[in-house]
Amino acid sequence: MTGATRSRAGSAAAVSVAILALSLTAPPARAQSIEQTLVQTYRNNPDLNAARAGVRVANEGVPAALSGYRPSVSATITAAGQYSESSVGARGTNSNGVPVTVAGSRSTSRLEPRAATLSVTQTLYDGNRTTNTVRQADQNVLVARETLRNTEQTVLLSAATAHMNVLREQAVLELRRRNVEVLREQLRATRDRFNVGEVTRTDVALAESSLQAAIATATGAESDLANARAVYQQQVGVLPARLVPARTVERLLPRTLDSAILAGQTEHPSIIGARHGADAQMLQVRIAESALYPTLGLSGTVTRAAEQAVTSGQSLTASLGVTLTIPIFANGGRDFATIRQAKETYGQRRIQIETAAASVRQAVMQSWAALEAARAQIQAAEVQVRSQEIAVNGIREEYKVGQRTIIDVLNAQQNLTEARVALVRAQRDRVVLSYSVLSAMGRLNAPRLALQTEIFDPTQHYNQVRDQWIGLRTPDGR
Repeated sequence: MTGATRSRAGSAAAVSVAILALSLTAPPARAQSIEQTLVQTYRNNPDLNAARAGVRVANEGVPAALSGYRPSVSATITAAGQYSESSVGARGTNSNGVPVTVAGSRSTSRLEPRAATLSVTQTLYDGNRTTNTVRQADQNVLVARETLRNTEQTVLLSAATAHMNVLREQAVLELRRRNVEVLREQLRATRDRFNVGEVTRTDVALAESSLQAAIATATGAESDLANARAVYQQQVGVLPARLVPARTVERLLPRTLDSAILAGQTEHPSIIGARHGADAQMLQVRIAESALYPTLGLSGTVTRAAEQAVTSGQSLTASLGVTLTIPIFANGGRDFATIRQAKETYGQRRIQIETAAASVRQAVMQSWAALEAARAQIQAAEVQVRSQEIAVNGIREEYKVGQRTIIDVLNAQQNLTEARVALVRAQRDRVVLSYSVLSAMGRLNAPRLALQTEIFDPTQHYNQVRDQWIGLRTPDGR
């Protein structure tokens, strides 16, 4: 696009929503701009908040992976009680020779053993499993961040579309209502001329038919507006107030299609996320391979035991050992299948990068072409509206002197209304498609739009939890 073309485009953008502004009554002091709509969406949209929560979930995977570097400490305490009683007697006879038991000795014992054991284990080498797991967790964090960026683009584009859809349906409804008033006045004038014998009953019937068709169309426009308001509430979280007509964001677009495609290939979050996903899967291959490597661990225990009886005693024992485990044929060969599976999945992830790149290229080219078409449609529609207004005025005057029929007047009025509606829709399309091109390039985000709100920083939570060893509370206090 040349500088002159961009200058004309900028001038056209300034008036691209003029029909919307003219078709509505003057907005009150608390009218809402599209920027305010996007700010509300950025703060409140549940899909966007869920994606932010997904980033925090991925962040917690990093300290979980780092735990492989840290020792494991456990304590075991045992307590027991044991009681035993025994007696020893002798057999004899009394003076009559009857056998009797002669009293002997009797003994009891009570034992209360106590023991406390402290165990510490530390992995010294695990085939680089922990190292690769940590690196994989970091890649998963980057994937989650790109997923968040992609969700942010989708949500903001939906909000901008909802804003413009409400404006479009409001303007169309106003045009339909004005057309009803014009046709009602036309019917009144036709009846007056019928009463004086200037026209026939057929002319009156045609005017009545056109009026009823216009009323039905206006009723449909009311339904379309209600649907647009409902979608707006779903995306933004509140019902729309009086909305301000919006300008395009073509100032943020590159000059040429090739530049837009290049920007999409290098900046779009779906492509970057796919690359990080492939890197994470490559690390999964290495993690699976670590099952074939030997592991070396250090373990130590300290046990203090005490036994309380007639005489009490205490003992203290300690042990320290190193264990080397060498896998020869573990798990019946399952580890080999797991490694092969991980490699195939890595190949799949690499292919998905190409798929994402092709999808982005198509989206950029498609939205760019649609935006160019919308510009041309606006120019054509503006000319059509001006010409049709002249035609309607001329046909009405000719009808008054009998050179035109009522059907000519009604058709001209209908064509004028449809031309105005087409202009409104083309203006809406231009604004929405400018956001679509920005989204297809991967640049539709709060910082680039300069939204007046606090920008979510995904690194803040990451830095808060990465090196946290203990604790149940999340950084926000839950």
